[in-house]
Amino acid sequence: MAFDLMKVLRRLRPPAPVSDHRPIERIAADLRRVRRTLACFEPGTSAVKKIAARQAYDALLVQACAALEVEHRLRLLPEGMDREIERFRVEECLRRLGLSV
Repeated sequence: MAFDLMKVLRRLRPPAPVSDHRPIERIAADLRRVRRTLACFEPGTSAVKKIAARQAYDALLVQACAALEVEHRLRLLPEGMDREIERFRVEECLRRLGLSV
């Protein structure tokens, strides 16, 4: 029986890491798309649509933060000025890391 070193090494090699999140490029593209939507609402757009778009944007920011290991408080803060300030802070952190928002 021949000893096959390569077979042994393959068994000992740890599996390749599996990402818990979508590719950051896809998250960034979705962030830019939803941000454009938020900026282009026509006068008279329903509050429900605006809130839904803002929530979608925040969810994408949370995904980007998870992917790039940025701390945030977006899930903790209620809608309002504090959450808006946190959005700006998170966007700036992501930009500094090279993510085009």
